[in-house]
Amino acid sequence: MRLLLVEDDPHLGDGLMVGLRQQGYAVDWVKDGVAAELALASEPFDLVVLDLGLPRRSGLEVLRKLRAQGKATPVLILTARDATADKVAGLDAGADDYVVKPVDLDELAARVRALTRRAAGRAQPVLRHGELELDPAAHRVTLAGQPLELSPREFALLAILLENAGRVLTRSQLEASLYGWHDEPESNVLEVHIHHLRRKLGTDLIKTLRGIGYTIPK
Repeated sequence: MRLLLVEDDPHLGDGLMVGLRQQGYAVDWVKDGVAAELALASEPFDLVVLDLGLPRRSGLEVLRKLRAQGKATPVLILTARDATADKVAGLDAGADDYVVKPVDLDELAARVRALTRRAAGRAQPVLRHGELELDPAAHRVTLAGQPLELSPREFALLAILLENAGRVLTRSQLEASLYGWHDEPESNVLEVHIHHLRRKLGTDLIKTLRGIGYTIPK
């Protein structure tokens, strides 16, 4: 899952980027509102963590423009502004959540999971498919009750496929969700991850539609 972090504080931004990447997210970080608008116009993101007090263009302006374009990308405002009027303005502008700094990283990750779950129209926190279960919060996968060891990238790829069960995802869609700007994948790395997942989960779970992409049928 790919996140856009919009934060102008270099120390906080670096800490959030490292922490969210350790949670298994692909994170791209920009430091001002104009850069955020350019990123949102050119790349697909699953969620935006957005500060309000940004250089060049405020976070509220970025949010309003995003919603005016009809984009439903979940937005979590993360700001030092704790006045009720600021919270009301942010939520009324289209934010999906509003968090006041400082925030515990575990709480932030839980809120990110909740927003992406809601965006996918899913009520249950655990992804299930037959005897396969994936728990994003615990970062745990079990098959027929037995735990499986997956690499962080394998875990992220499986989560994306399960979130979109019944849909065919192209190679470019999967790579866009798995890799940020600084994580350019090698040409065959996606196929390698798919191969490893099939070896651990069985060959029947992930289907290949040649020339199109991959899917986990419902």
